[in-house]
Amino acid sequence: MEISHEYDDIINLPHHVSAERPHMPMIDRAAQFKPFAALTGYDAAIVETARLTDAKRELTEEQKEAIGIQLRALRDRLKTDPQVSVTWFVPDSRKAGGAYKTVSGAARRVDEMRGVLEMRSGAVIAFDDIISLE
Repeated sequence: MEISHEYDDIINLPHHVSAERPHMPMIDRAAQFKPFAALTGYDAAIVETARLTDAKRELTEEQKEAIGIQLRALRDRLKTDPQVSVTWFVPDSRKAGGAYKTVSGAARRVDEMRGVLEMRSGAVIAFDDIISLE
């Protein structure tokens, strides 16, 4: 007794090879089935939202005056290649707030016209962002 199958007419035919299109390599064939990321950039957005920033601390008038005195004293000693440690606020370019950064090294210039302290390392720090100068 012979059992009839639905595909008996094609089951023994040779595998088709296109004369017009090149054979697809197995690695490319497998790539068709990689997971699809419907929400491209969503993971990066979650990481960015979770990234913490600090709020800028407001100095008292006495603290601002003390930093001003230190900057003027530093300006008068620039020829002696003074070493300083400066902590300042760096605003975040993507969200509210920022971070505090500290650099130690030689001061190059105290530019009162532009209101910045220039370090030999290349850092340019606005007077208004400085919270500590030693």
